[in-house]
Amino acid sequence: MTPLITPQELAALDDVTILDVRWRLGGPPGIEAYRQAHIPGAVFCDLDADLAGPPGPAGRHPLPEPAAFQAAMRRLGVSGSRPVVVYDEADSTAAARAWWTLRYFGHPDVRVLDGGLRAWTDAGLPVTAEERRAESGDFTAVPGGMPLLDADGAAEIAARGVLLDARAAERYRGEVEPIDPVAGHIPGAVSAPTTENVDATGRFRGPESLRERFAGLGVGEGAEVGVYCGSGVTAAHQVLALELAGVRAALYVGSWSNWVADPSRPVAKGPSPRG
Repeated sequence: MTPLITPQELAALDDVTILDVRWRLGGPPGIEAYRQAHIPGAVFCDLDADLAGPPGPAGRHPLPEPAAFQAAMRRLGVSGSRPVVVYDEADSTAAARAWWTLRYFGHPDVRVLDGGLRAWTDAGLPVTAEERRAESGDFTAVPGGMPLLDADGAAEIAARGVLLDARAAERYRGEVEPIDPVAGHIPGAVSAPTTENVDATGRFRGPESLRERFAGLGVGEGAEVGVYCGSGVTAAHQVLALELAGVRAALYVGSWSNWVADPSRPVAKGPSPRG
């Protein structure tokens, strides 16, 4: 089953939980956009509060504790036996974090609305400002459904496999760092900005196009692949793009914000993997 769904396919579903995961680093809060207009029946999922644990040495968006994630998903109406569709404004950056986290904690049927709310409205489908109060779900969070990396695991993949850095190229090179205290990249990592996974409308490129993109970054058949970004959000988008290309990849959830929390970890700068 493809992890993507079209607006028309979503509109045809009768029994589905829809999560609005609109979010942008630095704001404004996604709940404001949700209250203005959203897909009928959707409930708002707060990326910072529902899809991540408290920020700290583990990263700016660390993996939530199973009990906390389970409680959040049940509050949003998520049940294990009912499909879940997640969406954001257009490019699926935030929605992919919801897709990955639900999959990691064992939900069997999660799909991302390709092109987000923009694709929905472009298709002429309705929106509403009416806020829906979800009935409590019965989802049980069981960790381990998706490959996961810590800092040591990321370093190992950088040495023996392919570790992709999903941040903007200038952050990878260490020319700018607007968020974290140290600029640069994990030694051995390859620059792979996640913005290149989608077209101008925010929809994912086709599987063959994505396979060509990742092959050009060194992702060959049977390669061990890991992904990181600043805090594990855009990297989840990269994991989704890799899955569309037929490649299973592990997510370093702590990502750069966790890597640089330990000053003993090495940092590379410049356009090449080793700096």
